[in-house]
Amino acid sequence: QVQLVESGGGLVQAGGSLGLSCVASESIFNFDYMGWYRQAPGKQRELVAASLNGGGTHYSDSAKGRFTISRDNAKNTVFLQMNSLKPEDTAVYSCAAFSRGIHSWGQGTQVTVSS
Repeated sequence: QVQLVESGGGLVQAGGSLGLSCVASESIFNFDYMGWYRQAPGKQRELVAASLNGGGTHYSDSAKGRFTISRDNAKNTVFLQMNSLKPEDTAVYSCAAFSRGIHSWGQGTQVTVSS
C-alpha cells in the first residue's frame, strides 16, 4: 500500500499563504488522481483539490481562485499552494491517492488560520 507523507501545515494569519507537500512512496502515475482533502472539527471531510492523472485539475468552490494543486511526477510529490487564507480554511488537510475505487490517506497536517 502506498505511503503518503504530508508536510507544510502550520499557523498563519488571515490573508496569508501556506504551501503543503505530499510525498508518495511510489509513482503517482499509478493513481487515477491525487487529491487534497480537509476536515474541520464537527464537519465532514471534503475534497479541496485534485490533480488527475491525465493532467486536469478539480477544485472545490471554496478553493477556486485561491488554491493551486500541482505535481512533480519525477519526485512523486503533490503540492497545494494556498493563498488568501481565511479562518474557515482551518482544518486538518490530508493527501489522498485514488485508484480502483480505493483511497489511500496520509496522516494529515493541521492548518490553522487566525483572524
